[in-house]
Amino acid sequence: MESNNSQQALKQTFNLLKYTFVIVPIVAGADKFTNLLTHWEQYVNPSIASLLPFSASVFMMIVGIIEIAAGIIVLKRTQIGGYIVAGWLTVVALTLLIGFTYIDVAVRDLVMAISALSMARISKIVA
Repeated sequence: MESNNSQQALKQTFNLLKYTFVIVPIVAGADKFTNLLTHWEQYVNPSIASLLPFSASVFMMIVGIIEIAAGIIVLKRTQIGGYIVAGWLTVVALTLLIGFTYIDVAVRDLVMAISALSMARISKIVA
């Protein structure tokens, strides 16, 4: 009975993480086109923005497409999607840390990356 309860709790935790990493990337990705939640261009490191062959706005729309795709991958193939989201969030955090801007956002993204990695690892057990 104890083992069954533990397995059920693990499955519930996995599902909570899974649907969080489906919904949040899709919503954040879609918002890159509307800027309703925030003005996303402000998060582009100026040294990176100066290297782009297009505007920061276009860059963020590309980022939005990637994030929407990542959310869909988490839904369909949770383990691989978790690794993709963890890697993506780590890259985002590192770009913020390199520019020494939005350190609070960088730390939050690293915590979310650890959560996505944990979800990917748990998926091997419960899926």
